[in-house]
Amino acid sequence: MRDSFPESIWRMCIGSALLLCMLLGGCQTPPLYRGLTQTQVKALRSAGFQETEQGFEFGSNDPILFDFDRYNLKPDVRRSVERIGHTLASVGLNSVRVYGYTDGEGTDAYNIRLSKRRAETVAIELVDTGLAAGRVHTIGKGKRDPVGDNRTAAGRAQNRRAAIVVSTR
Repeated sequence: MRDSFPESIWRMCIGSALLLCMLLGGCQTPPLYRGLTQTQVKALRSAGFQETEQGFEFGSNDPILFDFDRYNLKPDVRRSVERIGHTLASVGLNSVRVYGYTDGEGTDAYNIRLSKRRAETVAIELVDTGLAAGRVHTIGKGKRDPVGDNRTAAGRAQNRRAAIVVSTR
């Protein structure tokens, strides 16, 4: 077959094929990890997110805590949530779930409402940093899933929290 093509065309075809292979090889992106890019995973980890069964969660090691029977953010917690929002937006992560929790005091119905308000307060801060409101989902968990012992003041304080979860599910 080579004899039927002039040498210059043959060399051009070989050169073009090699160039195409090099270009395609350079365009490969690293594989996704749980649906996220390596850059996104690195940003989440550096912002304090921990990997859980739900996805990447902020709030387990550096919790977003609330005072008893309150759903407003303290100034230092507000700055932390703003920092998280900016980090998420900077790497294209604008779909999150925010879970709110309460301690074991009060009725189930009251605690569901209070925990939902806590989640909504965090969600508002995230939206204010640039995340799309329709992609920030809030869930009030009430007394469920305590991280602290509700029989102690310190444990109850740890349960009055919110968590931000990034997941591709």
